[in-house]
Amino acid sequence: MKCETAKENILLASYGELPDEYAIPLEQHLDGCEDCRSELDAISELDEHLALLPVVEPSPNLLAQARVRLDEELDAIPPHGIFTQFRRGLIAWMGHLQSAPALATLLLGVGFLAGNFTYRYEVAHAPKPKSTVTLSNPTQATIANVTGIVQTPNSELVQVRYNKLVPETMEGSLDSPEIRQLLLAGTNAAATNGVRADSVSLLAHECKAGHACTGENDGQDIRSALLVSLRYDKNASVRMKALEGLQHYIGQDQRVRDGVLEALMHDSDAKIRTTAIGMLEPVQADSSVREVLRTVSTQDENPYIRTASYQALQDAADIQ
Repeated sequence: MKCETAKENILLASYGELPDEYAIPLEQHLDGCEDCRSELDAISELDEHLALLPVVEPSPNLLAQARVRLDEELDAIPPHGIFTQFRRGLIAWMGHLQSAPALATLLLGVGFLAGNFTYRYEVAHAPKPKSTVTLSNPTQATIANVTGIVQTPNSELVQVRYNKLVPETMEGSLDSPEIRQLLLAGTNAAATNGVRADSVSLLAHECKAGHACTGENDGQDIRSALLVSLRYDKNASVRMKALEGLQHYIGQDQRVRDGVLEALMHDSDAKIRTTAIGMLEPVQADSSVREVLRTVSTQDENPYIRTASYQALQDAADIQ
C-alpha cells in the first residue's frame, strides 16, 4: 500500500468509515512506515483535544437568524412560472410531432398568439383593487426582513413578502423539563438583558436542592451547564453562582472537582478562588486536591489565598 492511499485510509478510519478489507493492509503498512504512523498519532492527538472541549448548543437567536437566512436563499430561487411549465409540456409534445414539422410550427404560432391575446384581455378587464392591506398572519411580532416585492402589472397593487420573529412565553414549574430546557438555553444568552445570570442562578438553586441534577445526560444536564458557566462566563457573579450550585457534588463527581480546582488556579476573581478553597474541604485528602493547594499556596499573587491554601494543606495533613 502506498503512503498516499494509507493516509486516506487513516482519515476514513478516524471517522469509522474504513471498510474491513482495508483495515489489515493499513495495519501492515503502519508497522513499516514511520511517516504514516506519525500521521495517525497526530490525528489521534487532535481527537483527544477535541473530546475535552465542551459541546455548546447554538443559541435560539442564532437558530432564528439561520432560519431567516435560509428563507432568504429559498426566496431568491426563481419560481417556475406558468410559461416555464407550458414550455416544458410543449417541448415534450413536439417530440411526438417530429414526423409533421409543418403542423408543429402552425400549432406553436397559434398557441403563442392565443396566449398573448388572453393576457392582454385579462389585464384590460381586471377589476381595480381597493386600497386595503391584508395580512396573511396578523400576529404581533417584529419584522425581521423583507424577502420579496411583486407588483401587479398596470396597477397599484403590491405584494410584499417578509419574515417575522415571533416571541413566545412559557410558564411552568422549575421541575418541568420544558422550563429546564429553556433555562439551559438561557445560559448562552447575551449578557445585556440579564437572562444568562438569571438562568444560571435558577439552575444553581435546583442543584443545591438536588432536583434532577444527576449529571448523567451526555453533557446536556444542569450540572454540565453550570460547569461551562464556571469555566467560560465573563461575568464574575455568574461564575460565583455556578460555583455555589456545584458545591453539593464535589465529593461524588470528578468533573465537578476538576472544575473547582481549575477555578482555584485560573479564575481572575479572588472571591471565587477563596470560595473554591472552602468548597474543597470535604476532599482535601485527594492527591490532586493537595497538589493544587500546594501550587496555589506558593504561587498565587494574593497573599490571603496563599495563606488559606497553606492552612487547607495543614488540615489535610491532620486528616491523614
